[in-house]
Amino acid sequence: MTSLSEEKKRLRRTATARRDAVALGNDIGAALCARFDDIDRATDGLGWVASVSGFWPIGGEANVMPLLRSLGDRGLDMALPVVPKRGEPLLFRRWRTDDPMDSGPFGIAEPQAAAPAVEPDLLLVPLLAFDHAGGRLGYGGGYYDRTLTGLRARKRILAVGVAYAAQACATVPCGDNDAPLDWVLTETAAIPVAPETRQRQEPA
Repeated sequence: MTSLSEEKKRLRRTATARRDAVALGNDIGAALCARFDDIDRATDGLGWVASVSGFWPIGGEANVMPLLRSLGDRGLDMALPVVPKRGEPLLFRRWRTDDPMDSGPFGIAEPQAAAPAVEPDLLLVPLLAFDHAGGRLGYGGGYYDRTLTGLRARKRILAVGVAYAAQACATVPCGDNDAPLDWVLTETAAIPVAPETRQRQEPA
């Protein structure tokens, strides 16, 4: 019997290769901005959202920065994550385009410690693979799962996975600690998902 952990590791290998192949020379920043309008319309303009978090893209990750800046131009406070100790949720700090940055774990750019902490209402979330029921495969640290679960216990949020359309898969293997997405945004579509109807499937 294949364990959930083994199933995820196997999918991470294939999903990373598939993402990196489609990402080569393919900047979807402008397309993400255009497709985000579909989420805006479907959620009555997101008038309740005051702050948005993005992520500094590394490797073959979709370039979310044009979308983050576009949302900042609408008046939302922009934030980027700061990676904490393993086992803790992410911390978000305010970010502006010209702010100086620190190099965090894994060489990812982070806001400096003097930047104010932000608790985002809208989160743009990186991923390796997704399914149309809200399942998300991350990198294995569990940071976003802990973060989304904690935020949802305190307030209303919207978690939007950002990816290339080619990162879709039939079913992402999920366990009880995996936090589902509310939407997935790709260069071709804004995909609404219904986390309450998701049936978690353990690998056979």
